[in-house]
Amino acid sequence: MNLDSLRSELRWAIEAAQNKQAQNVTVLKLTDLGAFAEYFLICSAQSSPQMQAIGDEVDEQLGRRGVKPEHREGRGSADWMLLDYGPFVVHVFSERARIFYDLERLWRAAERLDVPPPAPGLSAAAPGATQP
Repeated sequence: MNLDSLRSELRWAIEAAQNKQAQNVTVLKLTDLGAFAEYFLICSAQSSPQMQAIGDEVDEQLGRRGVKPEHREGRGSADWMLLDYGPFVVHVFSERARIFYDLERLWRAAERLDVPPPAPGLSAAAPGATQP
């Protein structure tokens, strides 16, 4: 799995999160694992305002392209925000909550992509920004 192999909506969400300096961006491919979604996009925020900014940016960027969340939880929460887009779910955690919930461990059978930060002047979804 690499960025180019992901559905475009998920790449847009990654780019939006990285536009707001999301940390430790990871994608878990849950296909064939009995999950309710195909992918989890997991990232960390350094503060509650940053968490809100990441969630708002993802919502705004996908909304501009006609992609609306089916469900949203955690607005105003200091630890975890969830945006459910059906085929994929965006999880924005505080560092403490990410360690506590440890979705990467819970879904350790999932294929994992640790998304590198975009190179200066290069968006996360741009060709050449992928990892093998």
